[in-house]
Amino acid sequence: MEKTLTTHQVANMAQVHRDTLLRWLREGRIPEPTRDRNGWRIFTPDEAQAVVRYAQGHQPIASDVRLKEATAAYVAAPLVKLSQLNWDFADANTSYLTHALHPYPAKFIPQIPNTLIQELSSVGDTVLDPFCGSGTTLVESLLLRRHAVGIDANPLACLIARAKTTRLNEGDLEHMRQLEAKVTALVQQQLYGTLPLFSDLKIASSSGYRPTFEGMSFWFDPHVIEELAALKAMCWAVESEAARQLALVVFSSIIVAVSRQDSDTRYVRREKNIQPGDTIQRFVRALGPAIARAIAFAEMTESRFTCQVIHANVLDGPQVGPVDLVVCSPPYPNAYSYHLYHRTRMLWLDMDQPTFKRVEIGSHRKYSKKNGAATAETFRAELRQTLAWLRGCLRPGGYVCFVLGNSVLKGQVIHNDNLLSQVATELGYKVEANLTRRLQDNKKSFNPAIGKIKNEHIVIFRDVEA
Repeated sequence: MEKTLTTHQVANMAQVHRDTLLRWLREGRIPEPTRDRNGWRIFTPDEAQAVVRYAQGHQPIASDVRLKEATAAYVAAPLVKLSQLNWDFADANTSYLTHALHPYPAKFIPQIPNTLIQELSSVGDTVLDPFCGSGTTLVESLLLRRHAVGIDANPLACLIARAKTTRLNEGDLEHMRQLEAKVTALVQQQLYGTLPLFSDLKIASSSGYRPTFEGMSFWFDPHVIEELAALKAMCWAVESEAARQLALVVFSSIIVAVSRQDSDTRYVRREKNIQPGDTIQRFVRALGPAIARAIAFAEMTESRFTCQVIHANVLDGPQVGPVDLVVCSPPYPNAYSYHLYHRTRMLWLDMDQPTFKRVEIGSHRKYSKKNGAATAETFRAELRQTLAWLRGCLRPGGYVCFVLGNSVLKGQVIHNDNLLSQVATELGYKVEANLTRRLQDNKKSFNPAIGKIKNEHIVIFRDVEA
């Protein structure tokens, strides 16, 4: 197999900054190489040497006979390049760095925002995700040396997104290691029987860390409640705010697994035979990898690039500074109800779950009511309101990218990409592309009544009146 080189390696060979090489690629001065299964550019030795010759002589790379034909094909606008990519990313690793900190169904894979950000923005630009969810776009923006802004009405999503995009310093890491040592000591006590099993847990629960909500005993065994209360107390005792939010995300990540809720995508009761001590041990097993992922993320990002996560309903028009690019995957109407499947997590974290339930866009509950159910026109109105607000945030010439699939409402298939394109055109945007990607065959629909969703669309548009 022929050896390939990364963008960073080729830039070093050519003795230019990586940003310079990326600019040459965007401007079509040199041909685009192929990409690996994770969406990263990979250069052949011939392509790398051609870049070196271009950097040394500043001659059009098309003068290199071996690459002349390839250059002609790639000297095109970024949208043409995007249309030539295979967007399926079927074998891509989607769980690197902090992307795997917390379960979050229905999120889009990081290769999609990564590719869009690379091609449609520059280093130092600001990328906005108005439906940021667990922060996939935000993580990729920081990795690509852009500033990031995320908005979500879901308080749990905001907590996860902040934890995934915060660069821990040495002080933060020390607090995390102290927490890990403290919880590991409890596990050792249980394993070797040196002390009664978690004898101080009731102290934690009586100190206000055990929530009281309807259905607590229905969803959790008594010993699980006590262990979760103890873990919650220890997480809140972490002094560093950055470390504390990471600890709480790890705590949240195990709640469904130790409850009687079937899974993150099935809100039905199922006995799981969770034994005393299992909850604490599961937390310890999750904490170590979370710390390692946070360290790796900090090593691959720079503190000068910032991320802001805003807890707000985008339909309320929150204040956001000017942005250069919008990349998002809005909730599909009738597909998933985050307020329901993450209910116990939000209640354990003292979050206002009822308010989020009322404002959640796209929830199955909202579209399945017997009386007064939302319709396709509801989603159209929400898109119109969102796109009208975006016009006040987006810098002239900036792109807006929506990734979304179809919905089924009352047995009728709603092509959300067409609906979005219509609304965008009515508001003065120009739709530049509508790209299709096939979802993995094993990806299931979260609302079984919809059936299997096989494709997603990447709709790209700009405000031509800006």
